[in-house]
Amino acid sequence: MKPKQLFKAQNFFLEILNKDYVIPVGKIYCVGRNYSDHAIEMNESIEKNEPFFFTKPPQSLTQNNKIPFPQNTNNLHHEVELVVLIGSECKQVSPSDVEKMILGYAVGLDLTKRDLQEVAKDNKKPWDLSKGFDNSAPVSLVNISNKKTIKEGKIQLKINGTSRQLGDISEMIWSISELISYLSNHITLYPGDLIFTGTPAGVGEIKPGDRIEASIENVGSLEVVIK
Repeated sequence: MKPKQLFKAQNFFLEILNKDYVIPVGKIYCVGRNYSDHAIEMNESIEKNEPFFFTKPPQSLTQNNKIPFPQNTNNLHHEVELVVLIGSECKQVSPSDVEKMILGYAVGLDLTKRDLQEVAKDNKKPWDLSKGFDNSAPVSLVNISNKKTIKEGKIQLKINGTSRQLGDISEMIWSISELISYLSNHITLYPGDLIFTGTPAGVGEIKPGDRIEASIENVGSLEVVIK
């Protein structure tokens, strides 16, 4: 006898550029300090040893263009990132095989309660509440780009028309292939999983009423207004 489902799970989906279907979201992993200039501005060391990751829950994801300013923070920061969408099961994948596992890319924001994060850092505690709140991971429509690894391209963020972040994907410390290979040797990745690949320098404060414009060359753009 098949067990009855106690309740219906809340599912989250991603909309796709120029497609009439959506993709269910799985796990969301974010790499920290993947651009040297950002590590410097955060007073962190620059070492290519092993990447480190934190996660965001699926409910942090949003494709809405208006987002409420979150509670419990006095210092909300923006971080623009290239987001990779996994399209095939990845387990112990070598860097040379990673491109076969990629379904597409999106422009993403890793919104961060910087004041909460600093307290967590000072006390050597996890970052979950500073990174994983509702609507903390806005993403653009996904640009399907089967089996292609992006190695370069301008990444930029503007606040109210003024440039705040500007860099190039080629400046990553760990490439997309290295990041996904590393992760797949620790946990199996499945179709619908997302990888946020880090942010360049220039992160800063967001206030209610601000308009965020983020773009990545050959990927797309994202515009969000903080209510």
